[in-house]
Amino acid sequence: MLPYLKEDYGNASSIHYFGQRARAAVDKARHQVAALINARPNEIVFTSGGTESDNLAVKGVLSSGFSLPTKVATQNKVGKQSHIIASAIEHPAVKTVLEDLEKRELAQVTWLPVYSDGIVRIKDVRDAVRENTMLISVMTANNEIGTLQPVAEIGRLVRELRASGKKIWFHTDAVQAVGKMKVDVEEIGCDLLSLSGHKIYAPKGVGALYIRRGTRVLAQNLGGRQERSLRGGTESVPLIVGLGAAAELAAAEFDDDRKRLGSLRDRLESSIAERVNDIEFNGDREHRLPNISNISFRGVEGEGLLINLDMQGIAVSTGSACSSGTLEPSPVIRAIGRDDQAARTAIRFSLGRENTTVDIDRVIEILPGAVESLRRLSPARAVTKG
Repeated sequence: MLPYLKEDYGNASSIHYFGQRARAAVDKARHQVAALINARPNEIVFTSGGTESDNLAVKGVLSSGFSLPTKVATQNKVGKQSHIIASAIEHPAVKTVLEDLEKRELAQVTWLPVYSDGIVRIKDVRDAVRENTMLISVMTANNEIGTLQPVAEIGRLVRELRASGKKIWFHTDAVQAVGKMKVDVEEIGCDLLSLSGHKIYAPKGVGALYIRRGTRVLAQNLGGRQERSLRGGTESVPLIVGLGAAAELAAAEFDDDRKRLGSLRDRLESSIAERVNDIEFNGDREHRLPNISNISFRGVEGEGLLINLDMQGIAVSTGSACSSGTLEPSPVIRAIGRDDQAARTAIRFSLGRENTTVDIDRVIEILPGAVESLRRLSPARAVTKG
């Protein structure tokens, strides 16, 4: 990234020498990101991150209905009658957008249940389809409990529906999945896929949206004609270069990272299960990402445990990082059928490339005592024991 912060500072939209050097760097990054998810370079649109990618996908597809030919627009019943299908555990970058569309009566949304294992059922997706369904948006992997959704099955369903004459687009938020598992847009069969740089060790503030050729999307960030007129604004060349390099590294190191992280996660979970009682593992323990473990510690407020561990150099979370600061119990944990108490006591452990067995053993050394200490202080625990 450094040369594009200092010497090669040209605007990638300019046709002079300096601009073309920047353009070449952006084009290289586009090829690198495309290769990571098996896409064509001209199907990659650079954004500021996962949230913008999700917004562009959902709003861009919905608003494209207003510009369709009259006959097609009538068939899809755009506007207030547009219908969208999404899972109940979508990231706020998707869920909040859909809730806003519902509130403003611009769309109707069917929220799919995920059951106790945190996984959508393909039958529910099929049953939710209506004559006016325009978009299905189901994430590839959940950011709090790591469960994998049947996105390839949904992709096949969408292709079947199209063969029968329906015009439905399929978007998947793969922000949490890219770099942690194999993500192939051809295998999934999606029309749009969101990814974010910081999840694969690129800088914060950059991401991308895959848009399959032929998918109708209207720009939401208006201005210049950058990114094939789909995302106005001068490209941040250093950040895009960083994303491209990170994508190339993620592709090269994927297999080793996946196996190592899965081993560390299993070591963490088995040790916690041995040393801490009255816990619940949240979500399916087989069909999930290798680097996430979500556990409810009964009788312990999640925020209290988070702070206790943080003071001892251990960083965990109580839900989505985007929801940090809220006192509301995790909607993801509630969506899998857990009560508010379980949702408030849930902790997410996220493992990364630099974690080692030393880190895991340090957590195991500290965690049991922290949990027991907080349980002794918990009024709810005292009442339960009494």
